Amino acid sequence: MRDTVTVGAVVSAFLEQCGVEAAFGVISIHNMPILDAFAQRGRIRFVMARGEAGAGNMADAFARSTARLGVCITSTGPAAGNIAGSLVEACTAGTPLLHITGQIETPYLDKRLSYIHEAPDQLAMLDAVSKAAFRVRSAETALSTLKQAVQVAMTAPTGPVSVEIPIDIQQTLIPMPRDLAPLPVAVPMPGAEALDALAQRLSATRRPLLWLGGGARHAGAAVKRLKALGFGIVTTVQGRGIVAEDDPASLGAYNLHQPVEAFYQRCDAMLVVGSRLRSNETLKYELKLPRPLLRIDADAAQQGRCYADDGFVCGDAALVLAGLAERLEAHGWRADPELLLDLRRTHDEAVRTLHDGLGPYAELVQQLQKAAGRRFNWVRDVTVSNSTWGNRELRIFEADAGIHATGGGIGQGMPMAIGAAVGAQVTASGRKTLCLAGDGGFVLNLGELATLVQEACDCLIVLMNDRGYGVIRNIQDAQYGRRRCYVDLHTPDYAQLCASLALPHDRVGNLAELPAKLDAALGSSGPFVLEIDMLSIGSFKTAFAGPPVNRTDQVPPPDTAVGSSAA
Repeated sequence: MRDTVTVGAVVSAFLEQCGVEAAFGVISIHNMPILDAFAQRGRIRFVMARGEAGAGNMADAFARSTARLGVCITSTGPAAGNIAGSLVEACTAGTPLLHITGQIETPYLDKRLSYIHEAPDQLAMLDAVSKAAFRVRSAETALSTLKQAVQVAMTAPTGPVSVEIPIDIQQTLIPMPRDLAPLPVAVPMPGAEALDALAQRLSATRRPLLWLGGGARHAGAAVKRLKALGFGIVTTVQGRGIVAEDDPASLGAYNLHQPVEAFYQRCDAMLVVGSRLRSNETLKYELKLPRPLLRIDADAAQQGRCYADDGFVCGDAALVLAGLAERLEAHGWRADPELLLDLRRTHDEAVRTLHDGLGPYAELVQQLQKAAGRRFNWVRDVTVSNSTWGNRELRIFEADAGIHATGGGIGQGMPMAIGAAVGAQVTASGRKTLCLAGDGGFVLNLGELATLVQEACDCLIVLMNDRGYGVIRNIQDAQYGRRRCYVDLHTPDYAQLCASLALPHDRVGNLAELPAKLDAALGSSGPFVLEIDMLSIGSFKTAFAGPPVNRTDQVPPPDTAVGSSAA
């Protein structure tokens, strides 16, 4: 008979076969068999977050920045509850993430005995904030349940999957299974007739656009072929970097600025690829898009959502776009060369409008872009600076380099930066991680600064400090007769705080100081906090006050609803 091991060891061995090299979480009595196996086997790096919410954001950003499976380990009850917001974010972003949580002993499960660490209906809670949720019900089915969970997480449309493993099952001794290989992941194949119809429709156009969402991140090679045929490119915030944002064919994520909607009406088709056409990127679904409006998505249920479409192909984005390119190339089709000239003029006008509205902070954006180079992760929290410029600038050049809080929750940016920085370490990508955060959201996960230091993350945090919830102040000024309440925050002395953590810090109170201090911060390895004192520097020229009320508003809406999610 084969030597026996704990189910916890089987979990570790299976994750290794899935190519997992790093996982995030908090150790607990209800996950110790798994983490003990991590330590004994020594093949998976475990990043010790200070809270489960931060750990979930770290695993999410790790997955997004590496195109790998993210893994997070939590305890049961309150700990599983703590990660719920992070799972909502991963769901919104479509991140392939495996969340493994402990559970109380099986004899007491679902009995409502007020057993310590019990959360009534925990599985239902996790199912509500995950793509799917499973419970391991016996030691013998632990591996098969995990295999199914990873397969579901990795199958398009991807998303987070939670698995409960009761502690007594984690501790159970069983023979090490011989077959630890993950299950195959099906790729949705487009039909030839659907591809023929799509190509025929587009071959009758002269000024078509590709609208690229996060579901097209892996389709860069096929996008390049269509770009060579003269397609113009516009991206959602999730689709940034599929085409390098300094490419003449790229409009970037300037999809809501005033000149752009007018440009759309001078185009004669739009092909939307892997995008949900989210409300805050379409003026709540009222943005006038070109017609015919054609869509590609791996999820058949997306047909007709948000916008009525004039054609839909269900399939993997890379396969559909490659099939389309092959057909258009074979027929010698080319777009009107004037399209890209028009796109460039529109892009430049949108950029000028944005930079003008930034006032003094246009210099900050330009200096950051100059100093960052081309290889970096650009991670952003929900804050005024991200809503005004971070989601469009800095320009990024790789499809998995841009990470932001898609669901609009504040405080997630800094732990996401940790996950991205760990991903850069694991993959040896050579990317520096830049994180844009506001002081209001930054305090929510302040404990994760200790994780940042302990993991020696190569990360520069650009901390925009205006001592409060800036966007809420602006909304109160614009809509509530300048009656300000609950927006001014007692703020740490970040120099002292960082010193207590052995975390390098500097402060910019005058933008003339920025180039030298930025070079020093980016030139150092490891973590660094560069605090931008906004009260000393001054205000944006254009006050950002939330979502646009009408089409005359030139500032795009934030990636959040007004309320506790704003910063």
